[in-house]
Amino acid sequence: MHIPQYMLQGAICPVTAGVAAAGVTTAAVLAYRSKEKPTALKFAAVTSLIFAAQMINFPVMDGTSGHLIGTTLAILLLGAPFGVISMSIILAIQSLVFADGGLSVLGANIINIALIGAIPGIILRALYKNEKISGNPVMKYGLLFAGAWLSAVLAAGACAIELGIGGTIALSQGLPAMLSVHILIGIGEGLLTALLGLAFANSKVTASEKMSAGLPLASAAVVALVLSPFASGFPDGLEWVAAKFNALHETAPSFVSPLADYSFAGIANPALSTGIAGLIGVALTFGVMYLLGMLFNRKVTA
Repeated sequence: MHIPQYMLQGAICPVTAGVAAAGVTTAAVLAYRSKEKPTALKFAAVTSLIFAAQMINFPVMDGTSGHLIGTTLAILLLGAPFGVISMSIILAIQSLVFADGGLSVLGANIINIALIGAIPGIILRALYKNEKISGNPVMKYGLLFAGAWLSAVLAAGACAIELGIGGTIALSQGLPAMLSVHILIGIGEGLLTALLGLAFANSKVTASEKMSAGLPLASAAVVALVLSPFASGFPDGLEWVAAKFNALHETAPSFVSPLADYSFAGIANPALSTGIAGLIGVALTFGVMYLLGMLFNRKVTA
């Protein structure tokens, strides 16, 4: 659902950039002041896992594919402000390093995925404080599925509104088309979020923080290196809608990304090229998030 550079032009780009900057700054302030903070290791490992999982497109219908967004999962595992920051950094790395979403539309992508997509997860975190919900696995993970599904649908709706305002696809056409395909993609989002949540949500009770961070990090490396080359080659939901309304008009990028299209130059084998690029992305994401995690966990002395 990453809006590419050529699909959104004009005044909406700086406006969305300003709104996104305000939202991420607010999240950073709340994260710094939070009494419940993930360790730097967990912050980095969970973010790396979501980055890698986003590389796996799954087929949906009519030659369309979708992939995990991961915002609800990030909020479940890290908390609301840290989840927003996690998703924002992923989007920035994808844009700068992999040409996945343009720089001028980064603000719009952050609004859709990291901010609006975070609403169901934030509500879930509040609901989980009720022992009747948190103590009932069926209800807890059923709500997690529903929240993740809704996150994908809300982000898709926001994307359609932005494309309508920007004049790319009329809102009367784009909104129903985006919602119809992402209602289905959201089912995959919900299932993956519930499964990953079940696998990693209780990591904090393990014997070692290094072990609890090591599992998602190892999973991220395996997904990026081994599984990502087998992702569906079908266009994602946004690309499918754009093609339907003749809005696919690629232009020369304003910034040349070093690992554009998740490929490593000089490696002829496509599967190996994608896998190596993905592994580099995991390592880069881990490093950036670990440093940020250290900053957020720094003790302030009087």
